[in-house]
Formats: sequence, C-alpha cells, structure tokens
Amino acid sequence: MPNRAYAHDAAKGVLLVDWPLFGEVSRALAIKVARDYEPDLVIGIATAGVVPGATIAAILGRPFHSILVSRRYSSDHLRTTPAVFGAAPVESRGKRVLVVDETCDSGDTIRLAVASLSNAGAREVRTAVSFRTGAFLPDYEALFTEQAIVLPWDREILSDGELIPNPKYDGLI
Repeated sequence: MPNRAYAHDAAKGVLLVDWPLFGEVSRALAIKVARDYEPDLVIGIATAGVVPGATIAAILGRPFHSILVSRRYSSDHLRTTPAVFGAAPVESRGKRVLVVDETCDSGDTIRLAVASLSNAGAREVRTAVSFRTGAFLPDYEALFTEQAIVLPWDREILSDGELIPNPKYDGLI
C-alpha cells in the first residue's frame, strides 16, 4: 500500500523522472522563460524546487536564491497545508523574480512564495514549474501530466550509510 505521505490516484500512473529527462525539462523551461521574461534573479522553492531552480538560474545566467515553503501535517497526518518558513531573500527587493518549483497542483505553495516575495518588495514575480499536475496555471511550465512525479534526487535516501529506496514511494516504484 502506498505511503500516506504521498497520496496519488493510482489509475493516473507514475512518471519516473531520470536525470536526462530532468535536464531536457529544465532546458525547455529555461527557453520558455527566456523568450518572454528577463528575471533579475531566480528563486527556487525549497526543498524540491531548489534543484530545478538552480539549474534554470545557471542556464539563464542569473543569480540563484531559495525560499523555504514546506508542508505542515494536520494532527491526523492526512491533510497538509503549506507554510513559509523563514524570510524571502532580501536580494528580491526591487527586482524581477522568477520563482521555480518542481511541481504544482493546487498552486498553494507557489502562491505563498509569490506573496512572500511581493511583501519583501520584489518589483515583479513570475512563476515556473517543471511539471504541472493540476489546475493551477503558473506563468511557465515545461510539462503537464496528471501522473504522480518521482524525481531522480528523491528516489533513494541514505539510511545507515546505504542508499535505499525512499519509503515515501512504497508501492509506486
């Protein structure tokens, strides 16, 4: 049975993203952004949005920073709500900012990041995601899918000095 921390609709399947696909998705997303927007800096939503954010910043030749927006579990551990942990980077004040995350579904996490950056004085904030999985429409997306996404850096974790399959994906991969 799949871990409750990673709920998904099994009928929609799972997209196992390998490193080559991640690279192609990142390049495609950077090109879409570059054709339409010139951010002064790129901010990745920690934790999983840091990897694509840093990659896109490197491709665009822009500085990179991160913002920590994570999920808090309710007392029943079945529902989560995103929350901003820490301040928006001060470097965003007066700048055009591109916020990057790996996936978005409802857009709750991205909305919180955008609000935090706007409150910190960013001049303009646009959003980009590698994989859109739901109804929320970011400014830029590389790929839309209803499948559950398993990213290459998240497939395995270190346990007692050994890489093991991430238990979060038990029954999926």
